[in-house]
Amino acid sequence: MLLSDDVPMVTRADPAFRADVLAGLSLSQKAIPARWFYDRKGSELFEDITALPEYYPTRAETAILKTICPELVGAVGDGVAVVEFGSGSSVKTPILLNCIEPAAYVPIDISGDFLRSSAATLSGQFPGLPVLPVEADFMHPVPLPDAVADMPKLGFFPGSTIGNMEPLAAGTLLRAMRDWLGEGAMLLIGIDRVKDEDTLVAAYDDAAGVTAAFNLNLLDRINRELAGTVPVDAFAHEARWNDDAARIEMHLRATRDVGFTVDGRSFAMRAGETIHTENSHKYGDRDARLLLRSGGWTPQQQWCGDDGAFCVILAEAQTVPIAP
Repeated sequence: MLLSDDVPMVTRADPAFRADVLAGLSLSQKAIPARWFYDRKGSELFEDITALPEYYPTRAETAILKTICPELVGAVGDGVAVVEFGSGSSVKTPILLNCIEPAAYVPIDISGDFLRSSAATLSGQFPGLPVLPVEADFMHPVPLPDAVADMPKLGFFPGSTIGNMEPLAAGTLLRAMRDWLGEGAMLLIGIDRVKDEDTLVAAYDDAAGVTAAFNLNLLDRINRELAGTVPVDAFAHEARWNDDAARIEMHLRATRDVGFTVDGRSFAMRAGETIHTENSHKYGDRDARLLLRSGGWTPQQQWCGDDGAFCVILAEAQTVPIAP
């Protein structure tokens, strides 16, 4: 397949995307990292998901942020740069920016088009605020703009995105955030809690099929960017609760035997086999605090919704003692 300038489409792909897809499809349990959901269409579909009646995290976290504003003002202080990891469309961000009136806002997101569009919208909403977007995968080192180098920093990591990572990777990311933001920085993070299975599964398998479209869009992206021949209609979205690992898993299940190519390499799947595309870990109260401490963040305050189903924690990057 060729582009208009006769350059093969496959050469235009993100090399990390190509590497992850080819490696993941070669596994016995096929798997592709969830961060590759977020091309422009995937980002737009996710924003649709956040408005679904079954998807409680966005409503719960938004309500908490609106409630805790007076406490945040005192806890965070003046002149901070807000650094948001995985900003998306920044739906919750205006609540925080209106509340603490920061000196700068640095949104970080892997989807460049979506990032720039959202940053432009926020610049219009906050004309006096420097908005400094950074297109990056925050699972790798992120250089922050020089303009915020000397400012105290507040990391913002909403949506329980930390739950998409295996615990080892989550701890590694939290330590990296600590290094990027610096000693004394603060982190405001959303954490989803363990709850009944029916509520959890419904949040990731909505009746309107929006989450299914979001999951299947990953295959469309593979076909478009990696010259794939994946028969998308041969796959179905599946969400399941893994109680032992305390996580929701999303899979793409082959509904029949299929064969396809990606970047010129051949793959085959039997009916019933799956591609594991996402995890969403859920944490208990002590689990979340221990996770933050393992990443070098000391929890300072915690706010939970009325039903305790979702919590927001403010933590500080403090020197970690080597002994009691």
